[in-house]
Amino acid sequence: MTQSSVQKQQASTDDPFLWLEDRNSKQSLDWVHRQNALTVAELQGDPSYQDTFETALDLMTAEDNMPVGTALAGYVYNFWQDKTNALGLWRRATVASYKTDKPDWETIIDFDELSAKEGVKWVFGGASRLYPDFDRCLLYMSPDGGDASEMREFDIATKSFVEDGFRAPASKSGFSWLDKDTVIVSAAFEEEDKTQSGYPRVIKLWRRGAKLEEATPIFEGEKHDLAVGGGVEYDGDKRHMLLGKTLDFFTSHSFLRLASGENRRIPLPDDATDTAIFKGQLIFGVRSSWTAPDGTRCLPDGLYSVDFDRWIDTGTFGPFEPVLEPAHRVSIAGLARTQDRLFINLMDNVRGKVIACDRTADGWSLKPVALPDNGNVGISHVEHFGSSVSFSFTDFLTPSSIIWSDDNAEALATVKSQPARFDASPYVSEQFEARSKDGTMIPYFVVRRRDQKGPVPALLYGYGGFEVPLLPGYAGIRGRLWLDKGNAYVQASIRGGGEFGPAWHQAALKGKRQNAFDDFAAVAEDVVRRGVTTAAQLGIQGGSNGGLLTGVSLTQRPDLFGAIIIDVPLLDMLRYTELPPGASWIAEYGDPSKPEAAAWLGAYSPYQHVAVNAAYPPVLLMTSTADDRVHPGHARKMAARLQEAGHGGTLFFEETEGGHGGRGDRRPQAAQTAMRYMFLQRALAGMA
Repeated sequence: MTQSSVQKQQASTDDPFLWLEDRNSKQSLDWVHRQNALTVAELQGDPSYQDTFETALDLMTAEDNMPVGTALAGYVYNFWQDKTNALGLWRRATVASYKTDKPDWETIIDFDELSAKEGVKWVFGGASRLYPDFDRCLLYMSPDGGDASEMREFDIATKSFVEDGFRAPASKSGFSWLDKDTVIVSAAFEEEDKTQSGYPRVIKLWRRGAKLEEATPIFEGEKHDLAVGGGVEYDGDKRHMLLGKTLDFFTSHSFLRLASGENRRIPLPDDATDTAIFKGQLIFGVRSSWTAPDGTRCLPDGLYSVDFDRWIDTGTFGPFEPVLEPAHRVSIAGLARTQDRLFINLMDNVRGKVIACDRTADGWSLKPVALPDNGNVGISHVEHFGSSVSFSFTDFLTPSSIIWSDDNAEALATVKSQPARFDASPYVSEQFEARSKDGTMIPYFVVRRRDQKGPVPALLYGYGGFEVPLLPGYAGIRGRLWLDKGNAYVQASIRGGGEFGPAWHQAALKGKRQNAFDDFAAVAEDVVRRGVTTAAQLGIQGGSNGGLLTGVSLTQRPDLFGAIIIDVPLLDMLRYTELPPGASWIAEYGDPSKPEAAAWLGAYSPYQHVAVNAAYPPVLLMTSTADDRVHPGHARKMAARLQEAGHGGTLFFEETEGGHGGRGDRRPQAAQTAMRYMFLQRALAGMA
């Protein structure tokens, strides 16, 4: 038996709380209910809780919240929730009406009404509409708010499900239209159809009138792959059927299905990213340097193109062209395209920009879109078959707005703005840098009162994983429930995230993960050194991978913090691959079944490092029974181990419905939000 397997077996054998990994057992749920009762009594019993909850709910469900939508064939589609429509309305308005102060919305589906009729609390998961009329869709609905969704064919014109139409039970499968009578199914129903992570392994073609189990397989991945997926991409009047095999979170193989039935591999590097097909060109970026067949050196944070039509005809690539050259601390946030223009969303030192690209006979021409500076600029929607595009703009103190164009971003107009939810005039947003343990400078933002005279309670938020950036954004709830109480907010751009492209992420990958934890600690020390706050007044929060971050912060540097919130976290890193779909994250963290990876995972895994005699600050762990992305066992076991070790300041709450993102009814979401702020206020004021 190898050292790693012995270590893994010992971790399981020595784990007195392994039974809490059984998601729905009576023993586990009885424990959850007891913990919930204690936490609710503690936090909801505070005299300030009810006002805090009502403020959060009012802001989440306000009727004047800005409706964000996607334009398609003359309509803007929007999903809307308020106090009356708890599970929400899927609705649409004409583009002209959407631009007015009071759009005339047409309800397509009322999910509260549907749920009452069918006796299931359906949570809307999106829809795939049928080209070219877009009057039919494949509708996704989750029965519990998790990632697994049921699919049904729906007629938008008649506002009804199609009798004897396409329909599939809840799963993590994917569906997209090939044509009106054929659906591309990325199947994850039966065990043989799934990867070891529980995602689709087989792609099939499902003909109208046939049973789902009679669908024809056309592509397969390996059991150890992350997932497969298929869909159709239109480039003008050309239709391309693309199939993909995701090897792990950061590498994949893409295939074009030819008319002959051949699945031809597109010969890009495994770590290609930011791909698009536009005017016969295949545009792509890379996560690591790559020399193209013609000798062109392709670099991270740059974009390149090659003649895709020629490759389809000949099977070989021609010359490669640079579209966008790399620049210092500028990274690519994403690509989007209308019918006639390609848009590149950039992050320049954690601030947004958009570049418009045109393809002419002379090659690529680029020009910046005239959007506001010094904030978070994103592409809100693009009309793939038209010329409309919209952009979002926000920062920590500026409510979000939608800037719209009907002519490929030539003429721009602000058509929607979120109402201000707090008076931002007393506050300032600043960007600083902290020196991490290895000397790397780590940017972070501080939002606080201009006239702050001394240290105040502060909330530090971080993530640091999966190449995901944390960007400035307006949050009315944070303004009302935190800033307006005299507190400060800090947001850290630590390594592991995507703020500065692939290299920033790779600096905290696998065995380098400690860099992210050191970065976060360095930011905490720096805000104290600057006098923004004190260690006793500093609370931290993170969710999912950010929950791992705050869990490690608890066990490694409890002296730096006065309160710790750990949301939907990974915490037992020696068993995370045993809790589905944990195996899908091996490319990020490493495989604990391998000795080298087990060594670095074991060095920081929070669950294994809970100490009996440590002076831990108060801790609040939150998770969800229905979370099918990060298993609730992580948070459950950590809470139990902390409490067993005598850390009485440990609170645990598990929502019994809603998935990883807390989808569904806003009331439980508002309650959780209110409890987090009550916990922070009490802990940082010395009441916990």
